[in-house]
Amino acid sequence: MGSKNKLKRFKENETFTNVFQPTREEVVGDQFPLKGKWSADFFKNDNPIVLELGCGKGEYSVGLAERFPEKNFIGIDIKGARFWRGAKTAVESGMNNVAFVRTQIELIHHIFAANEVSEIWITFPDPQIKYKRTKHRMTNAEFLERYKKILKPSGFMHLKTDSEFMHGYTLGLLHGLGHEVIYANHNIYKNEGAPAEVTGIQTFYESQYLEVNKPITYIKFRIK
Repeated sequence: MGSKNKLKRFKENETFTNVFQPTREEVVGDQFPLKGKWSADFFKNDNPIVLELGCGKGEYSVGLAERFPEKNFIGIDIKGARFWRGAKTAVESGMNNVAFVRTQIELIHHIFAANEVSEIWITFPDPQIKYKRTKHRMTNAEFLERYKKILKPSGFMHLKTDSEFMHGYTLGLLHGLGHEVIYANHNIYKNEGAPAEVTGIQTFYESQYLEVNKPITYIKFRIK
């Protein structure tokens, strides 16, 4: 993407009422005004809040919001030029149950209060295969603790990935730490039983993976 195009998208993001781009200083200093107040001050209802971490273009956040109007969805990504597409689609479609925040995933406990989130989706994250990159894997033990801080006790996690490595790593970690694996499938388009929202919504890159018969995996779990 050209730098001019990026700048144009950054500028347009500033005009969207469903996009929030706090500075790191504001976030770390707990100055983000919607923390603990997403339902009351932004969505203005008591519907469950669902996050998509590393939302990219926002395809899944928007797709889920269309399927579940009784829930509120928030896409999180550090690259605003990416989720511009999802934010723009939501604005043009008049969707009031989806928003986007530009911030780092490791700071989400500064964006949301304890028990404020009902579900978290992680869709096609970088598997960070090298051992020295373990600390950056979005399902490592440290990240799971961060998610637990903001999830309701009954809250769910979803991991959808094309990486067999990420799938296996996460399953092993969940079992080893005593978390609850509710459903696991290493090839959702060939094995029956995957939830409709898992197979019914596809990202741009997922469609490309499927064209070359790359298996897509999925895990639904609860952090104990």
